[in-house]
Amino acid sequence: MPASAAPKPVTMHVMAGVLRDSAGRVLLAQRPPGKHLAGMWEFPGGKLEPGETPLAALARELHEELGITLQRAAPLIRVPRHHIDCKLLLDTWRVDQWEGTPQSREGQALQWLPPAQVDPAILTLADRAILQALRLPPRYPITPADVTPDQRDRWFGRIGRALERGEPMLQLRLPLWPCELVRELAAALLPLARRHGTQLLLNGDIDGARDLGIGVQLKSIQLSTLSERPLPLQQLVGASCHDAAQLAQASRIGADFATLSPVAATRSHPQTLPLGWAGFEPLAEAAALPVYALGGMAPGQISQARQHSAQGVAGIHEFWP
Repeated sequence: MPASAAPKPVTMHVMAGVLRDSAGRVLLAQRPPGKHLAGMWEFPGGKLEPGETPLAALARELHEELGITLQRAAPLIRVPRHHIDCKLLLDTWRVDQWEGTPQSREGQALQWLPPAQVDPAILTLADRAILQALRLPPRYPITPADVTPDQRDRWFGRIGRALERGEPMLQLRLPLWPCELVRELAAALLPLARRHGTQLLLNGDIDGARDLGIGVQLKSIQLSTLSERPLPLQQLVGASCHDAAQLAQASRIGADFATLSPVAATRSHPQTLPLGWAGFEPLAEAAALPVYALGGMAPGQISQARQHSAQGVAGIHEFWP
């Protein structure tokens, strides 16, 4: 007799709410003893019941768990996770307004922390993606690829002015420069970046990023060769992706975010067929990490990108007026 087919994994739709107080801190709840992943911290919430809308389920869970009445919330990020016997969809909403004072009603420990001070290691894997969605900015400038080494002083000034304007995150992608020269530029910019709270990332240079204590943007060709995260959790890891398989690999190795390109036609790759928003949105929606729209993007398209499940926009020429 033929072997019976393996049962399909059950899909579990779980709601999570990100509550932020007047000081900008977010509320975390600790999973109690006896539960899966006991002792880990997460954003509060629970399962969506049959027949419930996501917003109704979130309101019910927050009332049952914290004793508050939800008044206003908006979608933040949806994080799919695949386990052996089930598929988990962590549907996360930013809770903008509620009535009452959050308190533990199910014996769970609670704590309020600024997002920047949350150690990702204390969170469940799915909740780490939520934390990054909170921390990451809506725009991600990348230096132009045609900058030559003799333009170092000019670009040191331009990047420095971007840091002083408060640019939260910036990638140094300078393929015409020797690796050591890029590292020297990053090291020279680092004091200013730290003073203004900017995260610097090197393009493809894992060793340089590790030595400098900054982030790295993995090239898509590098991504396929890695089996684990190449930097500590305190240093950002981005991944350059073009399809669903690469987004899945980025999630598998524990990257903090991905860029997905090209969304629109670009000057650098005019022969590449763009995804368009219709192609970008389902890929970003199914990714288990925040995704930036890249390729033909401009800062003015942040709102449009977010309507299509993006964390924001990344770009080159339009980001350097």
